Amino acid sequence: MAYHTHGRLQIDATLADFINTAALPMTNINSVDFWDGFATLLAEFTPRNHVLLEKRDQLQAQIDQHHKEHPNEPFADYKAFLQKIGYLVPAPTDFTITTQDVDPELATMAGPQLVVPINNARYALNAANARWGSLYDALYGTDVLSQENGAEKTSSYNPIRGKAVISQARQYLNDIAPLTHGSHTDAVRYTLTPSGLLITLQDATQTTLAAPEQCVGYQGELNAPTAILIKHNGLHIELQIDANHPIGGVDPANIKDILVESALSTIMDCEDSVAAVDAEDKTLVYQNWLGLMQGTLSIAMEKNGKSLIRRMNADREYHGLNSQPIVLKGRSLMFVRNVGHLMTNDAILFDGQPIYEGIMDGVITSLIALHDLNRNSEFVNSRTGSIYIVKPKMHGPEEVKFSDDLFNAIEDLLSLKRYTIKIGIMDEERRTSVNLKACIEQAKARVVFINTGFLDRTGDEIHTSMQKGVFAPKAELKQRPWIHAYEQANVITGLHAGMSGKAQIGKGMWPIPDQMANMMSAKIGHPQSGANTA
Repeated sequence: MAYHTHGRLQIDATLADFINTAALPMTNINSVDFWDGFATLLAEFTPRNHVLLEKRDQLQAQIDQHHKEHPNEPFADYKAFLQKIGYLVPAPTDFTITTQDVDPELATMAGPQLVVPINNARYALNAANARWGSLYDALYGTDVLSQENGAEKTSSYNPIRGKAVISQARQYLNDIAPLTHGSHTDAVRYTLTPSGLLITLQDATQTTLAAPEQCVGYQGELNAPTAILIKHNGLHIELQIDANHPIGGVDPANIKDILVESALSTIMDCEDSVAAVDAEDKTLVYQNWLGLMQGTLSIAMEKNGKSLIRRMNADREYHGLNSQPIVLKGRSLMFVRNVGHLMTNDAILFDGQPIYEGIMDGVITSLIALHDLNRNSEFVNSRTGSIYIVKPKMHGPEEVKFSDDLFNAIEDLLSLKRYTIKIGIMDEERRTSVNLKACIEQAKARVVFINTGFLDRTGDEIHTSMQKGVFAPKAELKQRPWIHAYEQANVITGLHAGMSGKAQIGKGMWPIPDQMANMMSAKIGHPQSGANTA
């Protein structure tokens, strides 16, 4: 591996060339200042990172020995032991987070969140563009809609299933935008007037929305709209009207599709779903993140025998019924998930040793995000001028404090206003779960997200308590009281810390894409409990 040397740093030649020629231009930071500042930051945070990992090992060794010596102790005694060794820390007094400049997708809107490996450009673009999606396609292609009574998914179009899709979509419309009388199922015409939406039913009677203010805009002409925009709970749906479309032409109201505002946010993942083990891998990760921040990421692909170029979607524009234009974001708000505190990577050496990858990710992904803040793209990610970083696998409040201090230093390196970099705290390690209030308190001025994760949380529970005895199988663990208490505590702790209206409370990703019906059933409980994403 060829390295470029800069003081105490040795940077892989490919990565150095990318930083110097692609990432740094248009950031108002010169390469000498950047690399000098990076080295200074590493000199401060590398030994601190090492001390934190040593403490993990020390605590685990004490817990292992304790479990061997006290296999059947009462809970109160075990809790006292965890307090004594500093694993369980005193909860701070009540506080409210003070995070500012948070985009509404995280603070005030409730909707789905995606996680996608950033090293796969196609997946990253699909996720970024999943802000809007076809309700018809979602129903037709998944098990949310039953395959009974002839509605099977077949290799070619099944008109029986297609009819069932339209029927189910109309039922959703009844829930989202109820009428003063009648049903969307019986609608044969949607007409716009300066005062709102008029719906003609099969029996020739006319009705309106029960809440007329839900109809907010349109595309096309007022007397011949091609799309009608309806707002519900801060989210939008678009009725697409086209009498010449194969579906719209046979629909009584000429609706060809219903477009739904869907994935409000996406975690572009450098960690769990990515295998980036060397400089070449890391450079690809950073290149794709730069493409997203500059709006230039694209990929040539084949679909249904046709060649196409997939790019980031533009914003959606409408005429407002109040005569004011409406512009809605066409893409999900993007987080970037950095690597945790444990791993090192030899893409950069400091004093001849591979640096901690979490520090490297923090510096370089923040540098790249400057292109969004500097508006070096036709698209905007954060309209409030924030950088959103999800930090995984932190063990307790000391490690959250480390990340908060690291982000302070990165902001100083990049000449950013304090707390420009926001942090998402993954509640997936046991020492974080039992000290969650203290963890949030350590980052209360920049925390913008907490989230649960069954697989990692269960894995750490097993790792921490392996010497205690045999664990139940995975399926049975999901039904045990502790996992439900963990998820409930996450939401309650976040709400008590004042995250409502300021930050996002979420739930771990759904890893079974073929079971969307089960996902709908399982995840609806999370927003009902007070969270705002799942």
